[in-house]
Amino acid sequence: MQRRYRIGTRGSKLALIQANEVARRIALASHAPVEEVTEIVVISTAGDRVQDRALSEIGGKGLFTQEIEEQLADARIDVAVHSMKDMPTVLPDGLIIDCLLERADPRDAFISLTAGSLAELPAGARVGTSSLRRAAQLRARRPDLEVVPFRGNVDTRLRKLGEGVADATFLAVAGLTRMGLADKITAPLSPEDMLPAVAQGAIGVERRIADDEAAHLLAKLHHVETGLRVAAERACLAVLDGSCRTPIAALAEITGERMRLRAMILTPDGGEIHETEREGLAADAVALGEDAGVELKGRAGPDFFDTV
Repeated sequence: MQRRYRIGTRGSKLALIQANEVARRIALASHAPVEEVTEIVVISTAGDRVQDRALSEIGGKGLFTQEIEEQLADARIDVAVHSMKDMPTVLPDGLIIDCLLERADPRDAFISLTAGSLAELPAGARVGTSSLRRAAQLRARRPDLEVVPFRGNVDTRLRKLGEGVADATFLAVAGLTRMGLADKITAPLSPEDMLPAVAQGAIGVERRIADDEAAHLLAKLHHVETGLRVAAERACLAVLDGSCRTPIAALAEITGERMRLRAMILTPDGGEIHETEREGLAADAVALGEDAGVELKGRAGPDFFDTV
């Protein structure tokens, strides 16, 4: 009999779109109808349940993964689908992510009903975001703007924008595109204007290390270039021991066999910024990321991450 994979996911509209895409690809790789070989299992996470506070106040990235990973470890589900930008760099014992779908556009999107670009926002305008990374880079580039808290799913944030809670906000281009909302993007932000979150735009599929059958199947879904790019960015993040309380940004790009990695750490107020770049063979992705992280950590000094 054909194995039926229980796919664990958060319940947001975007998370379900991503989980169903993984289900579709599993069905193609299995040469069977999607309903015969997959089942979507929605799992509520703490990050979804708590909407009135910033993630940095309630525990960080693991809030979107803990309950899902517990069910994966207990074999209540067979695989888990994650937005890789939400994933801690250290996974629970017995679990691994070695399957990534091809990365979508990693850039941030500027969205406003009143301004055509970030530069066009007048002094004193309110920009809604709950991301320390986005807020820190915004404060560094436009200290004349006011940052206001902005949590919730994509629809909630767009609704708040329409209600005038803020004059502008930022969302990931990839998420908006996957949801069919690319027309809501006022302007994509170049990495020079807003360096993206680590692994933004990448979808990862987590499995139990001991599940050889799942490993064989998921290997057919894995996109090698995305794997290298995400490996470099997450290696940098791991050295920095980053969390939702630390504004960290990184982007790896590959041309031919070469990789360019840009990385940045900031204080939340945007007052102190450290940036670096690495170029080398894409095959050396992890080493490039680790080296960049070591440099940034050294330049920032031992107290930098304690003060943020």
